[in-house]
Amino acid sequence: MPACPDAAERAAFIRRTTHLHRPPAVPEVQLHLADEITPMWEMTQAELDDAGVPPPFWAFAWAGGQAVARHVLLHPELVAGRSVLDLASGSGICALVAALAGAAAVTAVDVDPFAGSAIELNAAANGVTLTVLIRDLFYDPPPAVDVILAGDVAYEQPMATRVLAWLAAARAAGADVLLGDPGRDYRPRDGLTTLGAYDVPTTADLEGKTLTRTTVYRLDPQQPS
Repeated sequence: MPACPDAAERAAFIRRTTHLHRPPAVPEVQLHLADEITPMWEMTQAELDDAGVPPPFWAFAWAGGQAVARHVLLHPELVAGRSVLDLASGSGICALVAALAGAAAVTAVDVDPFAGSAIELNAAANGVTLTVLIRDLFYDPPPAVDVILAGDVAYEQPMATRVLAWLAAARAAGADVLLGDPGRDYRPRDGLTTLGAYDVPTTADLEGKTLTRTTVYRLDPQQPS
């Protein structure tokens, strides 16, 4: 495979290395997912390392994203008729569910072109229409959208610091921000309202346990000092 795979090569790689699965907490959707984490990581390194691509986060349905998606399906009024941005979209599970729940417009954003290709394949598999954007948005002011969904974005400190500051700016600009978190070390400790909690079936490879309690929060507006 060339150092910079094009869209057709990315799609072919995804089809070859994944299968359509229904995530346990969100069986309403189908996603191209890897069967096991270690072989997928190794295969990505072996075939795509020269391209400098990130790890294949898009090939797994992480607990935070599943919880946000489950919550949106249970409460479609959160997104119905509204513009929605799915941040660090990965497999696109939150974006897909927002579209199914009646969002007026959905944009799935990720920095990894392979995630973008996976989201496009997953959108086609579920018969929904959305926009895919491959870009690091954290260098820009938050866009004018009604709702931002962020599933499992506080898993490492540098990422969490950038994401949470950007999400706070988005909330200050008027966006409704929903955050899914399974108890990551770098999640916010205040400024959140709990909307719901879900026991998400996971694997020992991904989370070190087979059931992960995952909370969906709404980011509170900042109080004037």
